[in-house]
Amino acid sequence: MQIWVDADACPKVIKEILFRAAERRQIPLTLVANKLLYCPLSMVIRALQVPAGFDVADNKIVELTEPGDLVVTADIPLAAEVIAKGGHALNPRGELYTVDTIRERLAMRDFMDVLRSSGVETGGPAMLSPGDRQAFANQLDRFLAKHAKT
Repeated sequence: MQIWVDADACPKVIKEILFRAAERRQIPLTLVANKLLYCPLSMVIRALQVPAGFDVADNKIVELTEPGDLVVTADIPLAAEVIAKGGHALNPRGELYTVDTIRERLAMRDFMDVLRSSGVETGGPAMLSPGDRQAFANQLDRFLAKHAKT
C-alpha cells in the first residue's frame, strides 16, 4: 500500500499529519503537485513534481495508483477515478469516500457547477477547523490500522 497526496491544495497541517503517520508506520507517501513542495528527509516520503497544466497532477495520481492505495484529495472527480481503480480516497476533512458516497458527491458537485454557471454565488468551502483536522487524523488512523501491513 502507498499513500498518494493531491498536494497542490492540501493544507499544510494535513500534510504534517500524513508525514507523521507515514514515518510511524513506514508507509510510502508521495506528494504529487505541479510546483516544488517541501517534504521532510525520509526513506518513505517523497515529492513528485509534474508539469503545470489542468489535471496533470490528478492524471499522474490515477496513473500511479494501485488497488488498495490511499489517495488524499478534496477533488471529487479524482476520488471517483481512484475508487474505480480499486483504491481508497480520503478528503482532508476526514471523509473516506466509498462507491456510494462518491456518486452522491459527484451529483452534488455537478449541481453546484450548474448553479455557479447560472450566476448563483455559492461560496467556497469553509476553513479547515480543528475538528476537521482531528476527524482526518482519526479516519487516517482507522484506515491504516485496517489496511496497512506493518
